Order: sequence, then structure tokens, then C-alpha cells
Amino acid sequence: MSGTNTRIRKLCFAGMFLSIGWLLPFVTGQVPEIGNMLCPMHIPVMIAGYMLGPWYGLLVGLLTPVTRSFIFGSPTLYPRAVCMMFELAAYGYLCPAILKLMGRKIKSSMAAVYISLVFAALMGRVVWGTAQVIFGVFTKNVFTWAAFMSGAFVTAWPGILLQLLLIPPLVVLLKNASVFK
Repeated sequence: MSGTNTRIRKLCFAGMFLSIGWLLPFVTGQVPEIGNMLCPMHIPVMIAGYMLGPWYGLLVGLLTPVTRSFIFGSPTLYPRAVCMMFELAAYGYLCPAILKLMGRKIKSSMAAVYISLVFAALMGRVVWGTAQVIFGVFTKNVFTWAAFMSGAFVTAWPGILLQLLLIPPLVVLLKNASVFK
């Protein structure tokens, strides 16, 4: 397949993952408390990174929360969607980048996908917390350590568990099925 066809194919799949990121939060009934727990936008962004590569994952992560905010009004644009934009971009980029740094291909090891997912999830949460601190300066909201721990881990533990259960097997299955070449 030529380079142009590959780019077009990846761009189409990126659009599909972006659309899934817009639609999955409807599973939570647009209830912010449930969305905070299940983190539905994270899943397609992480899978996009693994399937399409770090730059497409970053792009899908950047676009998903802010475009969803413009289209559906949720999450609120500032500061929520803006902070999520940085967090999701980090997930989309870091999931495949860490896997590559490990010298692993997705077909070779589900354990490697789990390891890269855990490290990317931890770093993405740090990016989210950093964005909250920076944008909190402009809104005069102090983002405390307790707020970080609560938002990143305590409230989100069901979503973290869901990501760990769904993403690695799904990524390995899709890669082995050669869905994304």
C-alpha cells in the first residue's frame, strides 16, 4: 500500500475513533459523576494510539474532548475539556510510544501492552493534574493534592479497571486480525 493510501486510511480510522469518543459518553447518560468514574473518552483515544501510532493518538486525544464540548456541550469547555485535551493527548501518544521504547510489537506480548498502558495512564494523569494546576491559576481555583488523588484515582478507579480489562485484549485482537495495517 502506498504512503498516501496509508495516510488516508489512518486519517479515516482516526475520524472513526474521534466519533467513538464523542458517542461513548452517551453510555453514561451524560451524567458527569458516572462519566468521571468510567472515563469513556479515554478508551477510543488509547486504542487509536496503539492502532494508528503516537501522532494520530495524540491528535485524536487533542480533538476529542474539545470538539465534543463544542458539539454536545459536555464536558464544559473551560477548564474541564481543555485539561482533558492535554490528558487524552498524553494517553494517545504515550501508549504506543512506551510500547515502542520497550522494543515490543503488539502481536508479541499482551504483557507489554499492559505495562505500556499502566505507565501511560499514570503519566496522563500527571499531565491532567498539571493542567488543572496551571489553569487553576486563571480561574483562581487551587488544585490540591487531595483533589488530584480523588480525581485521578479514587473517583476514576472503575474506569481504570475497565481500561485494563478491555484495552489490551482488544488491541492484541485487532492487531492480530490485521484490521489496522
